[in-house]
Amino acid sequence: MNFIGVYLRSSAVSKFPFFLANLGVLGGWFSSPFSATPAPVSSVTMSSPTAAKAGPPIKVLVVDDEAAHAEAVADSLARVGYDCTVATSGAEGMAMLARDAFEVIVTDLRMKDSTGLELLAKSKELLPDAEVILVTGHGTVQSAVEAMQQGAFNYLLKPLDLKQLRSVVDSASRTQHLRRANAELNRRLDEKFGFEGVIGNSPQMHDVVTRLQRIAPTDATVLIQGETGTGKELVAQAIHQNSPRKNRPFVALNCAALSENILESELFGHIRGAFTDASADRVGKFEYATGGTLFLDEVGDMPLPTQIKLLRVLESGEITRVGSNEQIKVNVRILSATNRDLEEAIRSGTFREDLYHRLKVLTVRLPRLSERAADIPLLIEHFIQLHSARHRKKIKSMTTAARRRLMAFNWPGNVRQLKNAIESMVVVDFDEVLDVDDLPPELLTPGEQPEPVGASAGLADLVGRPMAELEGLFIAETLKSTGGNREEAAQMLGIGERTLYRKIKEFGLN
Repeated sequence: MNFIGVYLRSSAVSKFPFFLANLGVLGGWFSSPFSATPAPVSSVTMSSPTAAKAGPPIKVLVVDDEAAHAEAVADSLARVGYDCTVATSGAEGMAMLARDAFEVIVTDLRMKDSTGLELLAKSKELLPDAEVILVTGHGTVQSAVEAMQQGAFNYLLKPLDLKQLRSVVDSASRTQHLRRANAELNRRLDEKFGFEGVIGNSPQMHDVVTRLQRIAPTDATVLIQGETGTGKELVAQAIHQNSPRKNRPFVALNCAALSENILESELFGHIRGAFTDASADRVGKFEYATGGTLFLDEVGDMPLPTQIKLLRVLESGEITRVGSNEQIKVNVRILSATNRDLEEAIRSGTFREDLYHRLKVLTVRLPRLSERAADIPLLIEHFIQLHSARHRKKIKSMTTAARRRLMAFNWPGNVRQLKNAIESMVVVDFDEVLDVDDLPPELLTPGEQPEPVGASAGLADLVGRPMAELEGLFIAETLKSTGGNREEAAQMLGIGERTLYRKIKEFGLN
């Protein structure tokens, strides 16, 4: 666009700014003056490797109340592969931020109806991952520092050097491409192994994850059922994090851990003087979680009087603080969990049937760990990484013997017990390899010693079967015990990885 060259050549200023990274003192803001006239457009429209990466082009919003300048900047970036949109006022830019998801924003600092800092603040509210580049013809150290403190990616002075502008936008785009790659990796991992932290690749967990994917985007009340230690709160957090409420509070409350009076105060809050020691007004969990999610753990142990008050809140959407008559509107999604049989509790008169039906609009049942033993290898690796980082321990591997013990154990305490067992092993380990000698005492009970891989069916069932079939069976069981880790499976089987790959193909074990 010829206008770009004309616009730059017509400027009376011939100094171009360094990046803000060069800002140490005021004199460090500027490089030596460029003596040459800015190059013609044709000489600066080089291809941009960042903009040209695979996937949709990076979306750029250019905001400037000088329409000609905004169009020139957008055209310059569009010609090297960016998807550019122009707003010619701060208000228009704000509206576009609310309507569309931009990854890079180039905005003038001073505009007639608003400032670039206001646009920066709005972008951090609506698009927290977007990178914002501020442009101004009135640069000061104070404004630059303020912009960076508020999260600006960079700060440039007019007149713009197009090469420098593209370089800065390329840098911002590299950050966005990394975010995209990370998001895609997480998406693939979620598809294969879980749902934002819900780890598992067994058929049982596939069913759970599929249900969670359908439930999470709604506002429906969910009852999560499962034994102690199966990960009910983790599932509740996953529902919240994948819902439209994810940027609002997630508040958890254990209903079994508190007395009736304290539980009501925790749920609904209280006013000063409502009871002894109530020295000030207090906001309850319902008010605090407004706009977000309230997770009621062990809801089956909630006292009957509190159940009545909870039912009233679910029906009216209003709470009353203890000691007050004022009704307060709340907007909270309720997730609850229990390891009790609530239908039996209804029959015994300890749980209200009408509340039960309010809480179980949707249900999720979590299987015992023994029902999804195929997930144990994935969980082992996850917990090793988690606890080695937490305790600053370097763990290189776990021996086959230790893995077999963990695979063979019944895990009455479910995932929580496995997590604690791995933490214990990591803490007591001294040689960077987790082995049988690191196992917690409960796994060393003689009655719980594991059988060799594949022995669960009994040798009698294997007698008379073709050798090729037995070979395929043992390879399949070994892969299962390592969670699909072919390198480790090859070591356990005493064969090379290439041989294992060939056997996997031969027996159709992909």
